[in-house]
Parts: sequence; C-alpha cells; structure tokens
Amino acid sequence: MRMRLATWNINSVRLRIGLVERFIDEQNPDVICLQETKVVDELFPREAFTAKGYKHHHVNGMKSYNGVAILSRLPFGKTGVHNWQGREDCRHIFAELSNGVELHNVYVPAGGDIPDPVVNPKFAHKLGFMDEQAAWWAERKDKKLRILVGDLNVAPLEHDVWSHKQLLDVVSHTPVEVEKFTAWQTAHDWVDSVRAFVPPTDKLYSWWSYRAGDWNISNRGRRLDHVWVTPDLAPMLKSAKILRAARGWEPKPSDHVPVVVEIS
Repeated sequence: MRMRLATWNINSVRLRIGLVERFIDEQNPDVICLQETKVVDELFPREAFTAKGYKHHHVNGMKSYNGVAILSRLPFGKTGVHNWQGREDCRHIFAELSNGVELHNVYVPAGGDIPDPVVNPKFAHKLGFMDEQAAWWAERKDKKLRILVGDLNVAPLEHDVWSHKQLLDVVSHTPVEVEKFTAWQTAHDWVDSVRAFVPPTDKLYSWWSYRAGDWNISNRGRRLDHVWVTPDLAPMLKSAKILRAARGWEPKPSDHVPVVVEIS
C-alpha cells in the first residue's frame, strides 16, 4: 500500500478552488479531505476534481457553514455520515478505500470565544462533540486499519501554539479541551502522524488568524489540523508535512494550510 493523503480546512471550496488545483499540481495527493466546504452537495465543484483525476467523491455539505468532503483517486467501497450532539450539521463522513483503509474526515466545532460551557452553548457543543467521539471510538477495538483526519480545532501540545501560557484561557488550547481531545485520541489508540516525525519540543502550526497584520512575521499560529492513524498503520508512515507556504497563496488564502501524510 502506498498513499499520499491530504487534509485541509479550505474555508469555502468554491471560493478557493483555484488554490486547491494549485495544491494538487504541486503535491499530487491520492486522497484529499476538505473541511468547511460551505456548499450544498448539488453545487459542490465535482468537475474540477474529476478533471484532476479524482473520480470518487463523498461530500456532505450545507449552505454557508461547515461541510466535509473526501475526493479520491482510489475507489470507494462503503461510505457514510455520522452525526453528533443530535445535529445534522455536516461534520463527519467516512469512506472505505480500496486499499482496505477506513478513512474518517471530521470537522470539530470551533467553540466560540468564551471557554465556559455554562454561558457559551458553542463551547458546550464542542466539549460534548469530543465526549461522544471518545465514547464511540472506545467501542471499536477491532484491528481494522483506520485514519482520522480533519480540522479538530484543538491544539493539544505546549508547542502546538505560539504561546502556551498566553493561550491557556483561549478556546482551542484550554485544559478542558486538551483533556477531552486526549481522551478521544486514546480511546482508539490513535497515533499522531505529524508528531511521529516532528518532536513535541518543536513549534508546529497549521492555522494563522486573519486578524494578524502580517501572519508570517508575527507567526502566532496554532496546530488545529490533524492526521491520526491506528497503531497497525503507524509503522507504515513514511512522511508528514504541514504546507505552511499555502497560508500566503493568493488570491484569498484559507487561514488553515494542508497537512500531507504519506503511507507506504
């Protein structure tokens, strides 16, 4: 098995389809997982992906918000949608690839600005989402080869953010989020593919805010985008990278950049 897999919160696939095409030309992934596609299924730009060789599509989207998609050169078997917290809000799809891997594409709620579930329903939704994921995955202890990717909206490690101390009370790096994120990760013994190659002592980001005057100079980033694999796949990991340069692509870059993992 050899596969190059990419995940990217594209922040509107129709607005940034030109950047996706550039990414494909430069990185040539076999499978692309997108989050925050922001388009209903019937208007998803399938033709652009088919023209690049991605003939297999699994999309689940809604107008203006959320949305996830798997575009693949590898054929699909079974596909499906999972809903969490009693909402059908287009945040989790899966596909069984022809190489035997069950691929999950997940977009975790951002959680709003106030890290208090009592006064902020968005934050409560985020915490509940991760709790449900952890409980669900804990029940799946078979040896199936699985990959989970997506904008998981948590930067769990000290060096996954530009300042651990200053962001401890900022949504995405609070202790309660990290606790629930870690419980979800350990529930299925997920392996962090990127940190398998980059030690936890190294700063590493996949997101830079639009609010920064110059994102590149200030470099106040967070690692919100992840690729997890099951333990039996971990020895097959060949490489992992975060495409930082894509944050500066024009016109109108996403605030997230692609994460690319190669399995061989």
